[in-house]
Amino acid sequence: MIVRRLCIIPLVVAFTFALGACAPAPRPDANPVMPTSVTHTVGDKAAKLDALYEDYWQESLKMNPVMATYIGDERYNDQLVDSDSADNRAMSRKFNKAWLDRVAAMGDEGLSGQALLSYQIFLRERRDDLAGEQFPGWMKPVNQMGGSASAIVMLGSGAQAQPFKTVQDYDNWFARASLVPMVFDTEIANMREGITNGVVQPRVVVAKVIPQLDALIKPKPEDTEFWGPIRDMPADFSKGDKERLTEAYHGLIADRLMPAYRKLRDFVRDEYLPNARDSVGADKLPNGAAWYAYNARVATTTDMTPAQIHQIGLDEVARIHGEIQKVMKQVGYTSSMTQFFAFMQKNKRFEFKSEEALLTHYRKLEAIIEARVPEQFSLVPKAKFEIRPIEAFRAESAAGGQYQGPSEDGTRPGIFYVNTFDLPTRKTWDAEDLFLHEAIPGHHFQIALQQELTNIPRFRRFGGNNAFIEGWGLYAESLGKDLGVYKDPYSYFGRLQGELWRAVRLVVDTGLHSKGWTRDQVIEYMHANSSVSTPDAIAEAERYIAWPGQALGYKIGELTIQRLRAKAKSELGSGFDVREFHAEVLKDGALPLGILEDKINRWIASKKL
Repeated sequence: MIVRRLCIIPLVVAFTFALGACAPAPRPDANPVMPTSVTHTVGDKAAKLDALYEDYWQESLKMNPVMATYIGDERYNDQLVDSDSADNRAMSRKFNKAWLDRVAAMGDEGLSGQALLSYQIFLRERRDDLAGEQFPGWMKPVNQMGGSASAIVMLGSGAQAQPFKTVQDYDNWFARASLVPMVFDTEIANMREGITNGVVQPRVVVAKVIPQLDALIKPKPEDTEFWGPIRDMPADFSKGDKERLTEAYHGLIADRLMPAYRKLRDFVRDEYLPNARDSVGADKLPNGAAWYAYNARVATTTDMTPAQIHQIGLDEVARIHGEIQKVMKQVGYTSSMTQFFAFMQKNKRFEFKSEEALLTHYRKLEAIIEARVPEQFSLVPKAKFEIRPIEAFRAESAAGGQYQGPSEDGTRPGIFYVNTFDLPTRKTWDAEDLFLHEAIPGHHFQIALQQELTNIPRFRRFGGNNAFIEGWGLYAESLGKDLGVYKDPYSYFGRLQGELWRAVRLVVDTGLHSKGWTRDQVIEYMHANSSVSTPDAIAEAERYIAWPGQALGYKIGELTIQRLRAKAKSELGSGFDVREFHAEVLKDGALPLGILEDKINRWIASKKL
């Protein structure tokens, strides 16, 4: 299975669904406190900056209540933001500009260590947010990869971050969910504005959204995902509360949520789809070339152009093909690489017999890898970890594996979600690299460790960037042999196929959005250069169409970490300790790649003294 890895991170999930639209958005009743002075009595610049960052973070949580929920802060669980409304977008712009000016005015003179990293990251993120406001992602809020409609269901199902443990929890969700029609109405109005201005999704994307919305709409509240909290209501609730909440939720779902979902579905089907565009490239939108170049910069945290990224992809595809040919020779396969790819996809020896067999396999991998972790890592997270199957309602369109980080207080563990839908497509040779990427030592180590860094500002603890996060996940796949797996050459092929796929992404994403490639060209390139089934190739091509630039960070991040490791090993010689290198990469949380490189170079220099 190639549609495989997505990392669920609070800052991403919290209703910031358009790439490049990550600025906070205020609540309708919010009157944000703009940073006019430091309210803490502090004697040095670093302490003053930390006080500013904390003020910024607290105000951000008020303005992003769903983000607060995802990190385990329950103060705003009854609130929902109409983040894409014109008033809220204007307030967000004002908010970001004020904070950027205030922090930038402090300057970086005399800063070092964490203080310097925080200053550099804060300025970069605010500047990226402000630069992205020229590109109206809010005009095209729906796509088949996610959005408010699916995020609201995930929250309201009782299976995700929204808590349903107390009566107050249930009342909080009732209040939050009552605001959903407002959010959908704004999205519909914005999409109509997009139609007027030629900023619309490709037709191939919109067509996939309609059946997803259809699947969420049920005639009876009891049949919806929103009924989960009522079905699983705690036994210790009083009879009166149970009756009151059951009646209230029935009315909420029947009279507000389902009508809102039907209205959104009807608009997308009857008005938006006929006005969707036939083109697929982001560069075909107004100011689209600049928009895509911006997405590429944000996704990779570099100044690379789409043309440079495209060439890196071509070079990496060729290199990895050479490694796959070595595996073919090892297993005695003498036909073409394309035929080998087909063999790996179609041979039933690589299929799991049941969902339970798949889950058992992953749990055995966990034990094998955990036993070898001390050989590679001195720094490991305290947070617990679980393996769960992806919920049925979203499994068909979900990736093969997803990671959700733990809550801030540790009461919710890190979760590796494994997709068991369409079981024959879940290959045994794909399991080891998928676990390394999503779980240990990939996303679980990096994200859980980051949340445990109480010595850094919280905008860093709960923030991050795709290039570092996914780059680390892909780098983690390369550690398999050192962690006791990839003993089977077919499983090692899975590692190479995973890396190859990220290289293919560089080629086809930039091809789609900067070189005029069509959807069919992308699918043809995938088939010619990787082990991919036709359904997977279609799903991946349409993912890149929906999320221009999102897929670029993986390979660029991995290559950066690999290059920095090679440099450290070369310059430090016998003084190089891989455990120390891994700790150095992870100990400060997710960093933009240029800032990471500067930090590792300082570390290498300090080791030489």
